[in-house]
Amino acid sequence: MIRLLVGLGNPGAEYEDTRHNAGFWWIDGLARGLKVSLQADKAYHGLVARVNNAPGASGPVWLLEPMTYMNLSGKSVAALARFFKIAPEEILAVHDELD
Repeated sequence: MIRLLVGLGNPGAEYEDTRHNAGFWWIDGLARGLKVSLQADKAYHGLVARVNNAPGASGPVWLLEPMTYMNLSGKSVAALARFFKIAPEEILAVHDELD
């Protein structure tokens, strides 16, 4: 089960309307749909929301927008995943590239 949804992007006004922020846009839309607000959290180097009532989830689900720039997003993801004991297979990252 997915417990952490991460939207990758770059902070700052100069990146706001670029495709590099597709992950941020996706998380923003998901947060609106789930009626939660992302809050700045220095411990996780980004904007975070805890969703307690996510459809189909058996526990809390976390939304994360790292504010570390894409190259350093692992710092943010690792901090939150480590603290809440979220395994790599329980993380979904949304970004602007096709793999």
